[in-house]
Amino acid sequence: MATTDVEDFIGQNRLLADFVEKFRGLSESDKQWKYRREFLFRNISNYEEEESRVDHLLAMSMVWANHVFLGCRYNPELLERVREMADGIDVEDAPVFKTRDELIQQQQKR
Repeated sequence: MATTDVEDFIGQNRLLADFVEKFRGLSESDKQWKYRREFLFRNISNYEEEESRVDHLLAMSMVWANHVFLGCRYNPELLERVREMADGIDVEDAPVFKTRDELIQQQQKR
C-alpha cells in the first residue's frame, strides 16, 4: 500500500482505522507508526475474529517494527514470517544496522 492507498483505505474503513489507531505506542514516532499501522492494516483481516489473535498480530507488528527501526534480532523463522507479512511495505530511509562481527570485520580489512 502506498501512502495514498493507506489514506484511501482509512477513509473507506473509518471504524477499522479507529480500532487500529488505539494501538499506537506512546513512544512511537510518526514515521514508525505510519509503517506499523500499514503492517496492521495489511494483516488484520487474518486476525480479527478473536481478541487473542489481534494480540498476536500486535506482537508480530512490534517484532517487525523493532527489527526495522531498532535493529533488534529475532529467531530466523520468526523474522521470515514477519517479512512475509510486511511484503510490499517500503520503508523510506530505514536505518541500516551492522552487527558487532560486521564492524570488527570491516576494521580488520583496513
